[in-house]
Amino acid sequence: MVLADAALAALDAVTLQLPGGGEVREGQRTMAAAVANAIESGRHLLVQAGTGTGKSLAYLVPAVMSGKKVVVATATKALQDQLAGKDLPFLAAHIDAQRAVPLRWAVLKGRSNYVCRQRLAELGRTAANGAQLGLDGVDKLADAARPDELLRINSWAATTVTGDRAELDFEPSTRTWTAVSVGVRECPGATRCPNGETCFAERARRDAANADVVIVNQHLFALDLVLDGIILPDHDVVVIDEAHQTEDTVAAAAGCELTSGRFDALARVCAAILEDSTLIADAEDAGHRMADAAAAHLGTRLLGGLTDTLADAVNNARDRVERLMHALRGVPDNGPGDVAARKLRAVQTSTALIADIDTLLFQRETDVAWVEGRAEFPVIRIAPVDVAPTMASTLWSKKVAILTSATLPARLAPRLGLDASFNFDELDVGSPFDYEKQALLYCPVDLPDPRAPGYREALHAELEQLIVAAGGRTLALFTSWRAMNEAVEHLRPRLPWPVLAQGDLPKTALVDAFSLDPHTSLFATMSFWQGIDIPGETLSLVTIDRLPFPRPDDPLLEARREIAGPGAFREIDLPRAATLLAQGAGRLIRTAHDRGVVAVLDARLAKNKSYRWDIVNALPPMRRTRHRSETIAFLRELRDADADA
Repeated sequence: MVLADAALAALDAVTLQLPGGGEVREGQRTMAAAVANAIESGRHLLVQAGTGTGKSLAYLVPAVMSGKKVVVATATKALQDQLAGKDLPFLAAHIDAQRAVPLRWAVLKGRSNYVCRQRLAELGRTAANGAQLGLDGVDKLADAARPDELLRINSWAATTVTGDRAELDFEPSTRTWTAVSVGVRECPGATRCPNGETCFAERARRDAANADVVIVNQHLFALDLVLDGIILPDHDVVVIDEAHQTEDTVAAAAGCELTSGRFDALARVCAAILEDSTLIADAEDAGHRMADAAAAHLGTRLLGGLTDTLADAVNNARDRVERLMHALRGVPDNGPGDVAARKLRAVQTSTALIADIDTLLFQRETDVAWVEGRAEFPVIRIAPVDVAPTMASTLWSKKVAILTSATLPARLAPRLGLDASFNFDELDVGSPFDYEKQALLYCPVDLPDPRAPGYREALHAELEQLIVAAGGRTLALFTSWRAMNEAVEHLRPRLPWPVLAQGDLPKTALVDAFSLDPHTSLFATMSFWQGIDIPGETLSLVTIDRLPFPRPDDPLLEARREIAGPGAFREIDLPRAATLLAQGAGRLIRTAHDRGVVAVLDARLAKNKSYRWDIVNALPPMRRTRHRSETIAFLRELRDADADA
């Protein structure tokens, strides 16, 4: 309890420094004490903290006061930016007096986010006429990039401290950035790279090693788990924020994917070191033949092993890459210039590709393989059905973990391998908002079933009435791009106010444009269901077209359903739908002064007796209605009140 007392005292002191003098949030204090106790006792903690709790400070303050090395893994860039640019600087300014040493923190990203000095060196000096970086025909990566962008990146690299792509004042094309960066599969490591001592990615790792708090995204953290801790510095405590995404993130990190693009990339790397263009072209062609064979299985699981046609194509591709490997071994390590570095990168790229091909050829019973993407660019994916064994052996048995989110799915602990053999606690600290007074949950019972004829027309008519009553000010969320585009096409000419749609602008610019005009509506898909914050009068209505149940043909979930058996719907599908719906509904009330309506335009929420309460109980405790007239009257009241303010 010593740490809990210190953490609460520090939290109280810090919150007094917040704008307006701060406020006591009992949920925040309860969570902070629980986090402190977990760190001190070595017990894991799963804590659900509703919107407005202030969960970032609730876990940061006890983590910082513990004096232990802490990694914070987040699911969204917005939360990373908040922690690194706002919360931790604020803590450093107000909590250092209660610590023995100043607070240090760092953001660590995947290697490919940093410009590679070795790649720039290989591309050569800028030509005398300033027209190009690199040499035509020598480096295919440079040949595929835009010369003007290469020049700008080269100039920026000479002055930047971090080498982080996010600091660029323009967005380079994918081909350009690929030419000046390397991924974890290609990098030979600092000790074997000519520019290892000045490497930006290595500098970021050193900064992380010296920091008290290291901020990463969940995917990088999951990769560190899968690769047995070779990416992140040693740490005592991990906080996983937005933990409802952890199962899928770990599955993705523990799996792999095969595309024709990986063979194209290998060909480009090898062209910079090998003279045998036929050997390189054969490997590249074999990758495309493999993709063509995979396209026949688009949208399906690869059950019972590979078909003869696909197996032949995959084995042929492996053979071609193996031949490249043999040729690479013949390149002398003491060749002139940067030959050694180029060779190492080519060897690592081909080694990683062969390893992933073998994962497909020799699938474990615990893996599932499938083909997704487009016919012209199919992607073969392999992932573990169950991440529990990975989590149990790499996380729960080695360090203290705090998992938190505004909404945690039911049965999350066992799905992540956290069972009775480990010490853990679960906690729900609620939300400080008065949802009963601030928000109305509306579900019209007279709409057709979303799978029935006539639903689309009824949905559009319902949306029009609600948006008009709200005076615009609507975030309309959809479960598919098709549904969103149909609604935009129908409603944009019928509404008297602007309708913005996902894809019109970059995400940040789109949210900014929506926030600046109170009468604008924003129509968006799944990526806007979480991670955006739009408080105030610009948003008084959130609509959701249908309950977000996962696709029945999702290959990974299909495999998990088979394992779960008769209870699959309640174990797999229902928790996902309830969590995602709660995340979408959570866009409405962001402050104690917000008011509005969440309209779920799927009558199953009101009618289905077998699961409706599972979903309703996962939502914030809003006042509920089935009546359109009551909803429209409430929206008009809010619209008129804001107009008079």
